[in-house]
Amino acid sequence: MTAVLKRWESVLALVLVLEFVLFTSISPYFLSVDTLSDATFNFTERAIVALPLALLIIAGEIDISVAAIIALASVAMGLAAEQGAGTGGIVAIGLGTGLLAGCVNGALVTLGRMPSIVATIGTMTLFRGMAYAVLGDRVLKNYPEAFALFGQGYAVGPVSIELAVFMVLAVAFGLFLHRTRWGRAIYAIGANPVASEFARIRVDRYRFVLFALTGTACGLAAVLLTSRLGSTRPSIAQGWELEIISMVILGGVSVWGGKGSILGVVLAALVFGLVTFGLGLMNIPGIVMSIFTGTLLILVVALPALVRRR
Repeated sequence: MTAVLKRWESVLALVLVLEFVLFTSISPYFLSVDTLSDATFNFTERAIVALPLALLIIAGEIDISVAAIIALASVAMGLAAEQGAGTGGIVAIGLGTGLLAGCVNGALVTLGRMPSIVATIGTMTLFRGMAYAVLGDRVLKNYPEAFALFGQGYAVGPVSIELAVFMVLAVAFGLFLHRTRWGRAIYAIGANPVASEFARIRVDRYRFVLFALTGTACGLAAVLLTSRLGSTRPSIAQGWELEIISMVILGGVSVWGGKGSILGVVLAALVFGLVTFGLGLMNIPGIVMSIFTGTLLILVVALPALVRRR
């Protein structure tokens, strides 16, 4: 019992309970089923990207370009819709653009031997720049009516399609990371990539697949976000990279690799989502959330290091 209480996931669960208590006392509308359902739209798209990104960071790499990939995929979908593509084709183009961008990142790291943080900062600028170069100040809105279902529809009762997709993916990624040989290899690569090579683990292959998987998740997030907004502009998902990485780090995933859990990432996503929604109910400016996110990220990274030194 003591070991469970000492786990980082238990701390996040406690924070989640405190958030419910705090925001319920501040706003009588917070515990409404419809209100909580609306609150899920504040984090599901980012949380979907955070799941594969957690695996990538556990493997000792990082992708800073996730938000730019979302923008590029959204622009590709907008152009396809403008040419008369159907809903299925638009979704396929969004996912394909994300996969292609992820493969570019994976190739730069595994074939080009570039540090992932340098490679993805470069592609972040490249992908976002491509989105602006194609659209400029234009906004694309010619999406078919059926496309709105993904980001605005509900699966069962108050459970949105976005939340249902996130829940299914969370279970799938949890089983993949914690119950398969691939998951054990990801931990090993993050802990010691050289020893993993000697253990006949194809380190570069794993890294490439994880970058591709992260890019595909960005494409899926682009589908959901664009569907929810009903429009595409090059500034879409601006600044999301910090929030997505913060979710992963707050979830207990070590920035040095080799440590973390999907449960922690899911709880961190819920914590972020409820904080954002609660502050919105209180009419607190968005800049406060940015300050909160930055401060929390520094604390989560710095405190474990200070504890180890003591």
